[in-house]
Amino acid sequence: MDKRRRPDTLNDTNKKGTPMKNSKKKSKFKNDLFLLFNIALYVIPCFVALRYADPLNLHPLLKLAGFFLAVYAAFIFHIIVHEGGHLVFGLLSGYRFSSFRVFSFMWVKEGETVKLKRHSIAGTGGQCLMSPPDIKDGKLPVVWYNLGGSLMNIIFGLLFLGGFFLCGEVSILSAILLLFSLLGFALALLNGVPMRTETVDNDGYNAIALSKNTEAREAFWMQMKVIEETTKGVRIKDMPAEWFTVPTDEAMKNSMVAARGVFACNRLMDEERFDEADELMAHLLSIESGMVGLHRSLLICERIYVELITQNRREVIDEKLTKNLQSFMKAMKDNISILRTQYAIALLHEGDKEKAETIKAQFEKRAKTHPYPHEVAPERDLMAIADAKYQESENA
Repeated sequence: MDKRRRPDTLNDTNKKGTPMKNSKKKSKFKNDLFLLFNIALYVIPCFVALRYADPLNLHPLLKLAGFFLAVYAAFIFHIIVHEGGHLVFGLLSGYRFSSFRVFSFMWVKEGETVKLKRHSIAGTGGQCLMSPPDIKDGKLPVVWYNLGGSLMNIIFGLLFLGGFFLCGEVSILSAILLLFSLLGFALALLNGVPMRTETVDNDGYNAIALSKNTEAREAFWMQMKVIEETTKGVRIKDMPAEWFTVPTDEAMKNSMVAARGVFACNRLMDEERFDEADELMAHLLSIESGMVGLHRSLLICERIYVELITQNRREVIDEKLTKNLQSFMKAMKDNISILRTQYAIALLHEGDKEKAETIKAQFEKRAKTHPYPHEVAPERDLMAIADAKYQESENA
């Protein structure tokens, strides 16, 4: 069978064939609520610290500039502290270091060394990934690893608060200590109080999802093992097949279990079993599940790629390339999978060879600093398939 042939593309709708409008409305409401909560958690501490600093005899512009600089420094500091908390509590729970990311700077373990790479994920300021211990009697330590970041923010928040009270009088130092303390508590709440955002679930949500569900813990373990094997240079298609068993629809109402279904799609794509991959992706996108927004958007991008290298129907591509998806792809502009899809769009949908070459150059630039070098080869293979499809159309 031709690996590039598959059944007709299915719309990304629910099982009844109607768009999931109610789910989208609920999702939008939750996202708006989260945004307001996010803003409040950062604005209130900043306002309190700024009001506290009022008595300081400083020029207003100098005070404002210093304040914003302090906010920026506090934010970066607590991102590092937060990810460090995951690392410390992960190590204490039996996990092993895999990677540590702050914004787009990522330190990855390769063999016995740690190398600096560049990688970013929309909706996240940092990430600490670790290799998990083995599951014993269905048990896996997940709570301390997931909540370690928030706990560390609270610890440092209390230390800064203690320093603030020791100062005893209004000063530049006391204002900075108060700001660092309050922003630490804010970040702890933002990550520790269970919430779902438009792209990812926060640590508190993950801790609950994992602690109550054995299948979720198995799925979490599998994801961490995939990352561990990837750092060792193993392609996803060469990993144990049993890791990528597709869960039931009911089980995938849990976000961690739903992620296992996404990884199964990734394996099929790496194996170039495009018809099966597209069918599974269409199914995952059609059911009510706990899939995070990041994975949902990535699957739609993969479906666009599969459509481009197979039937390449303009109306199908246009339907999927919504403004929201284009905004997502722009936010993920450094992701090599997104660049590969954008390359295929430019080449096969827009017929713009020059634009495709520009995107290819961006891909090669990002590939040099990609944290997992062995993920680059599969993407190049998929770009080569797009090239072959383009040549077929040119020669037709």
